[in-house]
Amino acid sequence: MPSSFAPAFAYVVPVLLLVASNVFMTFAWYGHLKYAGKALWIVVLVSWGIAFFEYWLAVPANRIGHQVYSAAQLKTIQEVITLTVFVVFSTFYLREGISINTLLGFALILAGAALVFRG
Repeated sequence: MPSSFAPAFAYVVPVLLLVASNVFMTFAWYGHLKYAGKALWIVVLVSWGIAFFEYWLAVPANRIGHQVYSAAQLKTIQEVITLTVFVVFSTFYLREGISINTLLGFALILAGAALVFRG
């Protein structure tokens, strides 16, 4: 890979991998809520299986991303993605609305995230 391409790769690919990993992790952590009648041990095992694949995305995302982002910036990116994925998941999969207070709280977190990138 040409060196001029490497930085762009290191900036973009981790974000894409973190989006995918967060989709998996959101299903692992919250997907079972639609199946409240299932035994807890079953949903824990299924969730663990889903999380296994999430790690195959998150670990490379952080390894690649650390070439151009600090660990704090990577964590911040991950948290913003997590909240975004969660809003979509909660609305469309769980069919739960997001209140204005929740959105405002998430906006404050986003403002804090912006501070991390100000340097």
